[in-house]
Amino acid sequence: MLALQKRALAVLAGLAPEAMELGGLFAAAGHELSLVGGPVRDAFLGRVSADLDFATSASPDQTQAILARWGDAHWDIGREFGTIGAMRHARTGGADVVVEVTTYRSDEYDPASRKPVVAFGDSLEGDLSRRDFTVNAMAVRVPDLTFVDPFDGLTDLARGLLRTPIDPQRSFDDDPLRMMRAARFAAQLGFAVDPAATEAIVAMADRISIVSAERVRDELVKLLMSAQPRAGLQVLVDTGLADHVLPELPALRLEIDEHHRHKDVYEHSLTVLDKAIALETGPDGAVPGPDLVLRLAALLHDIGKPRTRRFEDGGGVSFHHHEVVGAKLAAKRLKELRFDKATVQAVARLTELHLRFHGYGEGGWTDSAVRRYVTDAGPLLERLHRLTRSDCTTRNVRKAARLSAAYDDLEVRIARLREQEELGAIRPDLDGTQIMEILGVGPGREVGTAYKYLLELRMERGPLGEDAAREELLAWWATREDVTP
Repeated sequence: MLALQKRALAVLAGLAPEAMELGGLFAAAGHELSLVGGPVRDAFLGRVSADLDFATSASPDQTQAILARWGDAHWDIGREFGTIGAMRHARTGGADVVVEVTTYRSDEYDPASRKPVVAFGDSLEGDLSRRDFTVNAMAVRVPDLTFVDPFDGLTDLARGLLRTPIDPQRSFDDDPLRMMRAARFAAQLGFAVDPAATEAIVAMADRISIVSAERVRDELVKLLMSAQPRAGLQVLVDTGLADHVLPELPALRLEIDEHHRHKDVYEHSLTVLDKAIALETGPDGAVPGPDLVLRLAALLHDIGKPRTRRFEDGGGVSFHHHEVVGAKLAAKRLKELRFDKATVQAVARLTELHLRFHGYGEGGWTDSAVRRYVTDAGPLLERLHRLTRSDCTTRNVRKAARLSAAYDDLEVRIARLREQEELGAIRPDLDGTQIMEILGVGPGREVGTAYKYLLELRMERGPLGEDAAREELLAWWATREDVTP
């Protein structure tokens, strides 16, 4: 505890002078101002938070008036919830200071509404009582730097425990999204969820349905983008929350047959996610981490297996076309969670393609097959490389080495073909205008059909050149039964 306090004092002492000045302005106007939540928690963990969140006794109007004098810009987009934001440009060559100041409040959900009902409070302790967990219910009054910890959050921080400031059932009933935050903080901080809070989540998991899909999505994204998302996902599944927000994940816990002819798909998916994260690159690499698309694809790539599982004669198990079914399920779930169109399409496409590599090591691929692999993946190729490699979770050392070597070979062939051809933008050797001129036809279905033929030819044989492509086109055109050369 003493070590935590020393770390916190060192961090808090380095708070931006502008923020301390702001505390003085609020005090001069007769209002309280306190740094709250994540910045205080992070200070005790020895981290400098990029966010400066404050709570105040001032009303939103009073807050806005003070921030207008203090900052170079201010905004009231969160006024409905009592929050006013402001920014002050650096005065001494440092970073700009961005703050959000929220009037003391308490939130409650109407059982029939998806939006919280905001009621402003009159004390810092009352405001802290409505925070999600005790480790986030600590505050530091400014400018005098008085530490306030009415719910013993510092002890929980030292123990690595997520405990609610008030009775967990009441806390989660007031804001069901706090149950999702338990999973998120388990992933972000590596903390355990208090047994009483876990019991409440299990009993109240269906209450999450009252929360909007957008807010659930945002918590899920924060969880997945953490350093260790597995712990948070396990909280979601073990408490039953995932049954309501991501039901395809717990559905992967297929019953393992007595002869263990197929792996535990749920654990396999978590392992694939871990491996994919390990393959993310730095900011200048091919897939800078954390990469949401890759992580979603790794987690969801096998969600088509429960729908496609078949027990074969002789005791075998098959999952034919699970990648196609899984792609549709992934798109449906992500749309329901209000993910943007580009993310939905990318995750679904990776799910659909994740088995494409299967069999490469045994039979080998022609250059045509390699071109198709690259073209079908398009801008997702680097992510597909990582997803495919991560999908190998076998404990058979020889098999794992063989698959890794086969994929190494595929990447070498892709690189070699890229030196020879522009694989990322494969087009026929003739464009639509040239096709119409050569065939003497106008725009229409025939041009599209001819274009597809030349594209297939390009895939099979590589670049032909315009003269050879012209000869191939005329020869093909002459053999068609529905046209007259």
